[in-house]
Amino acid sequence: METLPPAVDADGFLRDLDAWNPEAARMMAARENITLTPAHWEVIDLVRRYYKRYDSSPSMRPLVKSCALELGREKGSSLYLLRLFPGSPAKLASKIAGLPKPPNCL
Repeated sequence: METLPPAVDADGFLRDLDAWNPEAARMMAARENITLTPAHWEVIDLVRRYYKRYDSSPSMRPLVKSCALELGREKGSSLYLLRLFPGSPAKLASKIAGLPKPPNCL
């Protein structure tokens, strides 16, 4: 039985945050031409923990800082995140993590 993709808004963000699960993340990533690797999942899990702690998705600076603190300095850089989530890492990681668009993201 094929799983239906979760309902998203015009920007591709989940309408119902409770609809998120790893399969939904894989579907959302595929829409962005991303195949999730363990490195992606590290950031997705970090973004979900950040949201749980602060009730907000991280914008780029807090995301970089959180990655450096939790994942190590080599992963706490804009370039590292851009390789995983091209374009707008904070926005894309939050989208795939099933969270709202971060503040200050266009």
